[in-house]
Amino acid sequence: MRSWSMDLGAKFLTTRWIVRSPIPIFRAGFGFIFGGRLLLLEHRGRKSGEPRFVVIEAVDREAPDRVVVASGFGRHAQWYRNLAAEPRCGVSIGWRRRVPARAEFLGTDESHEVLERYAERRPAAWAMLQRSIQDATGEADPEIPMVRLHLQR
Repeated sequence: MRSWSMDLGAKFLTTRWIVRSPIPIFRAGFGFIFGGRLLLLEHRGRKSGEPRFVVIEAVDREAPDRVVVASGFGRHAQWYRNLAAEPRCGVSIGWRRRVPARAEFLGTDESHEVLERYAERRPAAWAMLQRSIQDATGEADPEIPMVRLHLQR
């Protein structure tokens, strides 16, 4: 059974202006309003070398200097591909702004474990997010790779 919220979730994930709308909030220094659940990732374009920005949910906060994020669009997401080319990046999360960080790509098994923990902690959010990713990608069981961001202290 489909719900309007799941349809809306897929639309949200695939509408560029909606997905990008929190970026100015973070850049203005007000990212703390998201309570550490979302972060602003600053990365470099792999071809252009220009700064790029994306807001992503923090799937797991393993420590104050380690945050795990998920690529709902798999290894094809532009930010994911850019980090693969250049793992040095910047992170704004909570009250911390533009903290230098380094990306570490998790293997399939570890990514699956992190996602299972997320689903246990936030079952309703995971159900909606999972369906939204399925609808947005058109895949019944999409790969959701994880990236651990190591923030400088």
